[in-house]
Amino acid sequence: MMEAIVLAGGFGTRLRAVVADLPKPMAPVAGRPFLEILLTSLARKGFRRVVLSLGFMAETVVAHFGAEYAGMELVYTVEDTPLGTGGAIRAALAHCHGEQVCVLNGDTYLDLEAAQLLALWDERHEPIIVARAVDDTARYGRLHVSEGRVRRFAEKGEAGPGLINAGCYVLPRDILDAFPLGQAFSFETAFLAQAVGARDVSVFVSEGHFIDIGIPEDYARAQTELAGVCA
Repeated sequence: MMEAIVLAGGFGTRLRAVVADLPKPMAPVAGRPFLEILLTSLARKGFRRVVLSLGFMAETVVAHFGAEYAGMELVYTVEDTPLGTGGAIRAALAHCHGEQVCVLNGDTYLDLEAAQLLALWDERHEPIIVARAVDDTARYGRLHVSEGRVRRFAEKGEAGPGLINAGCYVLPRDILDAFPLGQAFSFETAFLAQAVGARDVSVFVSEGHFIDIGIPEDYARAQTELAGVCA
C-alpha cells in the first residue's frame, strides 16, 4: 500500500496578503483548496493512505476532509507547538504502517512519477530525495549530485541552472527514531545535510509539473496552471 505524509502545518506568512484567513494548504487555487488538488493527484497515482501533519488552523483542514478523501484513508497529526519540518515528519512517521513512506510539502504541487520513484526504492532501499531541474537555483538552494546520489547541499543564493530539492522524499519509516517525539528540529539542516555525508542518499530527478504556491507570484500562476488537475 502506498503511503504518504503531507506537511501542511505552516503559517503561510508570505501569502498573508492574499490569503488572510486560511492555513496555506487550504488557499483557494482554481476554485478549490490547494490541498484538494494535491490529494487528488496522490489518489490518482495509487496512494491509499495519507498522514496530514497539521498545525496552524488544523481544525479547518480536519473539518473539510474528514477521515477519507478520493478513496484514501486520512490520518491527522496536530502540533500544539511548532516542531519544524523534522519534528513534524518524526511525529507523522509514528502513524505510518509501511516499510517506507513518501513525504511531500503541503504547499507544493509536484506531478510525481510515483511508480518510478518506488521502483528506485525497491532497488536500493535507501533514503531518496526528489530533485527538480530549474533555470535558477538561487531561491531554493542547489543539490550537488553524482552517480545517482546526493553528495551535498548548497545554500540559497547559488545562481544558474541546476537541481533543487523539490521538498519530496522517500524515507524508511524508522529513519528518525533517534530523535525524541515532540522535539523541534529542521529535517533539512539537523538531519539531511549530515546524512548525505554519512550514508548513501539517492536522488530521483522528477520531470513532472512543479509549482510552489508559497509566494504570491507563484500562487497567482497556480490559478491557471493547476486548473485541470481536479477536472
